Amino acid sequence: MIKNQIGIIGLSTMGKNLALNIASHNFKVAGYNRTYAVTKDMMNEEYNNFIGYADLKEFIDSLEKPRKILLMVKAGQAIDDLCNQLAEYLDTGDIIMDGGNSYFKDTIRRNEYLKEKRINYLGIGISGGEKGARLGPSIMPGGDKDVYNEVKVFLESIAAKKNGEPCCTYIGPDGAGHYVKMVHNGIEYADMQLLVESYLLLKKIGRYTNSEMALIFESWNQSELKSYLVEITAKILREKDELRDGELIDYIIDKASQKGTGKWTSKETLDQDQNTSLIGAAVLARVTSNFDELRNTYQMLFDEPMTKEVNPYVFQEEVRKAYQLGKIVAYAQGFALMKDASKRYNWNLDLGKIASIFRAGCIIQAEFLQVIMKSYNEDKNLENLLLDEEIIRVIRRNIQSLRVVSSLAIRGGVPSPVFVSAITYLDQLRSKHVGANLIQAQRDFFGAHTFERIDQEGINHHEWNE
Repeated sequence: MIKNQIGIIGLSTMGKNLALNIASHNFKVAGYNRTYAVTKDMMNEEYNNFIGYADLKEFIDSLEKPRKILLMVKAGQAIDDLCNQLAEYLDTGDIIMDGGNSYFKDTIRRNEYLKEKRINYLGIGISGGEKGARLGPSIMPGGDKDVYNEVKVFLESIAAKKNGEPCCTYIGPDGAGHYVKMVHNGIEYADMQLLVESYLLLKKIGRYTNSEMALIFESWNQSELKSYLVEITAKILREKDELRDGELIDYIIDKASQKGTGKWTSKETLDQDQNTSLIGAAVLARVTSNFDELRNTYQMLFDEPMTKEVNPYVFQEEVRKAYQLGKIVAYAQGFALMKDASKRYNWNLDLGKIASIFRAGCIIQAEFLQVIMKSYNEDKNLENLLLDEEIIRVIRRNIQSLRVVSSLAIRGGVPSPVFVSAITYLDQLRSKHVGANLIQAQRDFFGAHTFERIDQEGINHHEWNE
């Protein structure tokens, strides 16, 4: 009897589409879902190379050894429960892969737990949503490299391709794959919010209609700003509502949810003493969008500020340049965070390769990733993307536009936390004085925390005059 080559547990949207993707590449796929009705529905559709099972042990016994099982279930306790359950049935050398958005420290812990049972574990970041899962996602595998080599034929076959190369590469040990996916999602938060702010500015200050803004974003997508998120933003603004006249966007409630990966990125930033202020601002923008009662009260208490008249054609170009620079800063902060984590956790991350697998299949795929690849391929020790010569030239061309757009947003009362965070961050890097000397003095005044002087080495304390 021919055994199945790989099994997938969890057959909801992502799991189902990954199963079909793998099966379409002529691999024999076994499927199992806690609710058998979901599996049965797939079986009724009679997909080639796919067999569903009602019983977990029967599912496991159908797999060739070493067994390879991909978990596509909700992150958290469900993964722990499944690992415990599977450990009762699996043998030495079998492989469990977690393809969900798990917290990377949970992946490290699970890896150690299963290693004691001689079961291999991989944490695999997968980006691309429903369409990517079916047609080719970006894949970020982390764990033991020898274990990855046992499953790479599946992962590289189903991954998106860019110039014939799979958007899948070994990331690093234990939790590295899920860490990189976490930062990917953080960058995604920032880029989405930058497009939101561009939309608000063009609408409120530029006075553009939805269809006119769609044209603007379409033109951006024909330039160096070409990206998946810019493309879908243009399409969203064109979409007509099925129930009323006008575009659907105007009938969608003005608040947004999240699944937590942006929060994790912000928390790790603080733990690592790094700065991903654009990601943090984007996360908090979503949080604040849900302050229903407070927002409703403030809308009644305060009038809309008067917006300054602008030349709409000049203004749209200013917004374009501000968006381009804001995006650069968001990516630079995210890649700096990964660079620090690489040292901190001894992962030896190849940032150029990571940029290369983001070029297709994933949500943050963008033309700009070619620049990032080139930067790290030319200098693997590059301290920060903002020190790349090509990027410095873009900053010089665009920084005044970012400053103008941020100023107009504040004057016009258009909430633009990520644009403002971007110019603030660049000004912090650019300024000779950032006021930290006063912080040192304050801390020494009230807590004798000492300070350093500019004219001599060593630690100092002053008896301040109370």
